Amino acid sequence: MQADDAIAELAQRTRIVLVRTSHPGNIGAAARAMKTMGLERLYLVAPLHYPHPDATARATWADDVLERARVCATLEEAIADCTFVVGASARQRTLPWPLYDARGAAERVAAANEETAVVFGPEQSGLDNLELERCAALLQIPANAAYGSLNLAAAVQIVAYELRMAARSGAQSPETPLATAAELEYFYSHLQRVMEAADFLDPGNPKHLMRRMRRLFNRARLDQNELNILRGLLAAYDKPRPPR
Repeated sequence: MQADDAIAELAQRTRIVLVRTSHPGNIGAAARAMKTMGLERLYLVAPLHYPHPDATARATWADDVLERARVCATLEEAIADCTFVVGASARQRTLPWPLYDARGAAERVAAANEETAVVFGPEQSGLDNLELERCAALLQIPANAAYGSLNLAAAVQIVAYELRMAARSGAQSPETPLATAAELEYFYSHLQRVMEAADFLDPGNPKHLMRRMRRLFNRARLDQNELNILRGLLAAYDKPRPPR
């Protein structure tokens, strides 16, 4: 595959997701950063101000990216059909999560033919723990600790550049499609119901254990065949059993 074709292919299956962006100018600047690297799929989750003239002014030749941007009410809606979701965050988490730098994340995205989302949180606080739980991995861009985190558009620019460079190297595709984020959410809900029925999980306090279960299966990167096996196993447990 030629370099231009590889970049176009990656752009068709990779979306940039901005969550609860507070400054519309950052949306426009992010669109411009994407356009310069050949990315075109922008998703906006509950932006505070959009559409807005500041977004258009900062886009500079990326008006088409803004016009096609999809506005979603929730992160779940924005990533429902994705099989790999990586969340960008400058903050460390108490519970360890699979971690990439921008280059490593880009190489991971380029290495498989799958629908991918790179998620960026709001400017002031970043992604919260519930939003990060919807991500299979964490992306961090090392910056000067004395200064703080990068501007949102600058972070998008770095990731978009690394995605472009990684696409040029080419990659092999998995034989079986990976499970999408929506399919995994159904699985996690089913798993929690079965764990509660087995008295293995306290329904009044499920978060910590379920967070670890999410981390385990996100790390495994289940394909659809594997997920179907696990769903079948859970369904078999759910069947009524005759009395002994």
